[in-house]
Amino acid sequence: MSEKKILLLAGDFVEDYEIMVPFQALQAVGHEVHAVCPEKETGETVKTAVHDFRGDQTYLETRGHDFALNATFADIDPAEYDALVVPGGRAPEYLRNYDEVISAVQHFFEADKPVACICHGAQILAAAGVIDGYGCTAYPALKYDVEAAGGEWRDGVTTDGNLVTAQAWPDHPEWLAQFLDVLGTQIAHEEPVTADD
Repeated sequence: MSEKKILLLAGDFVEDYEIMVPFQALQAVGHEVHAVCPEKETGETVKTAVHDFRGDQTYLETRGHDFALNATFADIDPAEYDALVVPGGRAPEYLRNYDEVISAVQHFFEADKPVACICHGAQILAAAGVIDGYGCTAYPALKYDVEAAGGEWRDGVTTDGNLVTAQAWPDHPEWLAQFLDVLGTQIAHEEPVTADD
């Protein structure tokens, strides 16, 4: 497997699981992941929110962890990255108002690089005007946002070209598996060595 350099967008009240799980999982299989937030630098943190699903009409939100950024948004060049991850939570609703965020997202689509987007992250993709004609999904309440941006709504984890989308963090196993496939990541397991060998 060749290591990929992956950009991960963050902001205050990003969904806790949707940033931490891909951040750690992608590193665990050998990729380099840079988590960045506009107006923040390496070592600073963003507050996260946990969205829980308990049978109500929508999710319950509680305060999550502080997530430490490991790169500075102002210093990154999207052209130096192989792929992009866009988590959900409440951060996308205001991150989409940063011109530099929109430009970065547009770069990955224009260059046909892999993009993984989950939950409310679709708000950024819609604002960037990049999902027109793609089959994709998002948090179910965003169906009309996706369709208004030209996306073709799907009900489950979806890969269309280099775009991999999911509805929320319970989709992580399938979402990450499909993203790893698009990245070309191959994970090999060796047989354990025993005393008899």
